[in-house]
Amino acid sequence: MTNPLFDTLFGAHVGRSDPFLHLPDGQTLTYDAFLQTAARLARLTARLGLTPGDRVAVQVAKSPDALALYAACAQAGLVFLPLNTAYTGAELAYFIEDSGAALVVCDTRDEAALAPLCATLGARLETLGADGAGSLMTKAAEEAPRFQTAARAYSDLAALLYTSGTTGRSKGAMLTQENLLTNALTLVEAWRFTADDVLLHALPIFHTHGLFVATNITLAAGGSMIFQPRFDLDAIFAALPRATTMMGVPTFYTRMLDDPRLTRAATEHMRLFVSGSAPLLAETHAAFAQRTGQAILERYGMTETGMNSSNPYEGARRAGTVGPPLPGVEVAITEAESGAPLPQGEIGQIEVRGPNVFAGYWNMPEKTAAELRENGFFQTGDLGRIDEAGYLHIVGRSKDLIISGGLNIYPKEIETLLDAQPGIRESAVIGVPHPDFGETVVALLVPEPGATPQIDAITAAARAELARFKMPREMILVDDLPRNAMGKVQKAQLRARYADLFTG
Repeated sequence: MTNPLFDTLFGAHVGRSDPFLHLPDGQTLTYDAFLQTAARLARLTARLGLTPGDRVAVQVAKSPDALALYAACAQAGLVFLPLNTAYTGAELAYFIEDSGAALVVCDTRDEAALAPLCATLGARLETLGADGAGSLMTKAAEEAPRFQTAARAYSDLAALLYTSGTTGRSKGAMLTQENLLTNALTLVEAWRFTADDVLLHALPIFHTHGLFVATNITLAAGGSMIFQPRFDLDAIFAALPRATTMMGVPTFYTRMLDDPRLTRAATEHMRLFVSGSAPLLAETHAAFAQRTGQAILERYGMTETGMNSSNPYEGARRAGTVGPPLPGVEVAITEAESGAPLPQGEIGQIEVRGPNVFAGYWNMPEKTAAELRENGFFQTGDLGRIDEAGYLHIVGRSKDLIISGGLNIYPKEIETLLDAQPGIRESAVIGVPHPDFGETVVALLVPEPGATPQIDAITAAARAELARFKMPREMILVDDLPRNAMGKVQKAQLRARYADLFTG
């Protein structure tokens, strides 16, 4: 194959009249129509002077045209750089300058603000609105839809995704053709996707989950997607009868559980619900299974690696775990400093090796060397253990580890106990500075709607289960927890918010 990613995911469908995207207005976009749009965009990038390896930074609303731009970049051998639509101008300036983007595509409303920046950095600026308006599609309409594919190798970059950058500068994870393609093909097999599948897609497409998992799997299997611009309960329940599968973050499933329309009858035709991007509470897993008869399949992945492990399609989907490693992926639990493997069952750093692991961080060789070991294992920064059945348990991030009085405390253990208490919807356990212990434990508790949790009773229950050094010194009721776009709790924000609780 001259271009493995394009030839496998896109080129294989040229001329197909089968549905690819089912749109909110009732229209259906066939594979061939979608790929003709992508081909026009690919030819436009060449006319704009872009050559294989150039970066294309994209901050636009989710739309079929935005997805076609991804396909166009694959066809033209360009490096696709999707950006969160919530990023500010200052953040965009960093991403555009650091990546050396040759082309920036933004919403029509942002053109005036970004034009001076792009002019200074020497990047071409085009616009694309959610409705297809803007300079990009106007110019692409003048091009002929020819499928001239740039020659690319498995090791060539296909995408550049910036991590959230909670500490220091955001890091650009370099993802190769091999990374994206092998992960998609592995997941098609693991989750039994076929051309008959219709995926309910309500995720953003600036993130690994919505773009390189949900979309790439659908393309690899030749199925179709119900393409929703965002997660909306009314739209989800209206579309559910036409779907066979759904991928979401835990927030999707908790909101569905709050709605009386979620019943066994409403989901009996579905063959698979997948959850990822943030931990799924065991209580959510159990409640969803009780209401629908469906066991949510939870998996584990990250920007730098794609998917690493998954609960099985056939077999026990164990709540609170992310399953065994995927075929071709090695997962090790190690002592972080030395990289020495730890005995089965012990908690340590999760390390991953396989064709899914990224090529390193853009323009950061020191950071790459620090996190990618010479033996090929990537240090994820997550803490976990592998049980006797080979299932991986995530217990938290290494940066979230609390060291109080010299003793290690894993927040997940405490959160699991607190989440099970009457009236508690969810919790977040953090470490904050303490004059005597260095750090101490604080628990933030979100009540169930209409509930008034009894802190004294929760404290008593925790004392009966936890060693004294693990006990939260404070339990604070809060309305909600800060989250990122994919539903992950932002503990760094919580630590900053409560940093002076004991130090004044």
